[in-house]
Amino acid sequence: MVTALLLSGGTGTRMGVETPKQYIEINGKPIIAYGLQTLLSHEGVDAVQIVADEMWREVILTCMDRLQGGGNEDVSPVKRDRGIDKFRGFSAPGKNRQLSILNGLADIGTYAADSDYVLIHDAARPLLSADLITACLNAVAGHDGALPVLPMKDTVYFSEDGERITSLLERSRIYAGQAPEIFVYGRYYEANRALLPERILKINGSTEPAVMAGMDIAMIPGDEGNFKITTRSDLERFREIIHR
Repeated sequence: MVTALLLSGGTGTRMGVETPKQYIEINGKPIIAYGLQTLLSHEGVDAVQIVADEMWREVILTCMDRLQGGGNEDVSPVKRDRGIDKFRGFSAPGKNRQLSILNGLADIGTYAADSDYVLIHDAARPLLSADLITACLNAVAGHDGALPVLPMKDTVYFSEDGERITSLLERSRIYAGQAPEIFVYGRYYEANRALLPERILKINGSTEPAVMAGMDIAMIPGDEGNFKITTRSDLERFREIIHR
């Protein structure tokens, strides 16, 4: 069983807007709807759990109504309560991204086995492709996890104090991680729990707890188009792509 954990608990503070970026409407639907539709429609994804603040859950339910009803606004309350068959429920956001993931993992544990897989994706990466999901599912076989990565194009430097160059890093051995990331559920859940209560607050990337726990994580080629909307320029880039 593969459960997709879609992270949509961010507040969008770096963009300086009142509406979190994943709920900004582009071409008639919120940004979260794009990646959500890809996850729900992928044959390899069996369940979807969503981390979202309570005030935005109605927006997400409406998105799923429209996806399931083919754009029909007159979806019955019963159908809306059930949602799309794969949708299992909402999880509460945490103090940081990794605690949000932990909350989602705890809820997934009510219906998933330790040997199952969890596929973690960001609602702010709307251009997720079915091919990339498939590549993750194929790559995790025989490993504890897998993630897409991009090679570094620029020269990379290391600085001890943030003011002067300390050393040059070998670019050919450094990669930028993307999402979705897939892990064996039980091992990944325990890797995160082991970082409580303080160390988990310093985690920036989903794969960090897995690496710290000694899990075997495979790498696959990432997708340049699978960018994360973080700044206003990212938002405009996505808007232009959709309008094209």
